[in-house]
Amino acid sequence: MTEFDTGLPSIRQIQGFVRDKQNVEFKLITGDVLIGKVFWQDADCICIETESGQVTFWRKAMVYYKLKEG
Repeated sequence: MTEFDTGLPSIRQIQGFVRDKQNVEFKLITGDVLIGKVFWQDADCICIETESGQVTFWRKAMVYYKLKEG
């Protein structure tokens, strides 16, 4: 199992998105773009709440993420 290192800036930033309930855009290696509020994260996956429900994806599938304005 991968260690969940809360000292990493990316982990702390995503925890901030959880705390602040901000919309975030995630681009995946499949080309899919997901937009939603981060519900939880662990060492392997991130779960977001989208308009159509919860979506969980592997961290390794991410190309980028950014705060979604508006």
